[in-house]
Amino acid sequence: MKPSLMSFVVFLIIAAVVHGLYLGIILPQAEQAMSAALQSGQSVSRSWWVILRDGEQEIAIILMFYGIYLIGRSMYHLWSENYLFNVDLLKAVDAEEHTLSQILADIDDLEDHIKSTPLVQALSASLRRYLITGNVQNASDAVTTAVDALAVRIEAGNAMIRYLIWAIPSIGFIGTVRGIGVALARADEALAGDIVGMTGALGVAFNSTLVALCISILLMFLLHALQKMQDDLLVKTQAYCEEKLLERISKTA
Repeated sequence: MKPSLMSFVVFLIIAAVVHGLYLGIILPQAEQAMSAALQSGQSVSRSWWVILRDGEQEIAIILMFYGIYLIGRSMYHLWSENYLFNVDLLKAVDAEEHTLSQILADIDDLEDHIKSTPLVQALSASLRRYLITGNVQNASDAVTTAVDALAVRIEAGNAMIRYLIWAIPSIGFIGTVRGIGVALARADEALAGDIVGMTGALGVAFNSTLVALCISILLMFLLHALQKMQDDLLVKTQAYCEEKLLERISKTA
């Protein structure tokens, strides 16, 4: 299954599960708390059920879990490919068992999921450039170009996560505007002495913002953790190519 289609399916599953939880647990609990407060003549308690009960909070929670999925998937890919930095793909150069052309052919014959990793792609591009030009500097430039291209690809891959982190507070602000609008529409009731409707609407306004900002803080923390792993990948890729390839071919050049 293609990654884009897989992401869409996961999003639908998350939306269905969260909506089911709202219908089965959160909304009934919130209605029970509100009914109890109304019967006793007291203000509605600030329980999590009441805070989470509105549509804006549900959408924000769906996007939160989807963002966590995207970040977790990227982290897993980085972690699963990390072992390659402990493997010397060019050890045959020291033993003089293969020529550089044979080593490049061996790299090209690797399994697709290994050959498509950033490290192997950078190594392959640098080695191919050296074989074509016979110049170590050109091979070094190829490594730099590959690492720069990897950085751009990583930044593009984080675009959806950044959008979610921006969109979630915006959804919270939509709930704030909606709640304040409803509260203003019931201002005449408050002036007449009935403030229940107005305070309930203001609760919608502040609850949606509270939930959205908390979720945004969590996702931003996870994004920074992901970016730390991605920066380490760039540094390790550059260092690996310099140590395993450039130093060796510079000695034989």
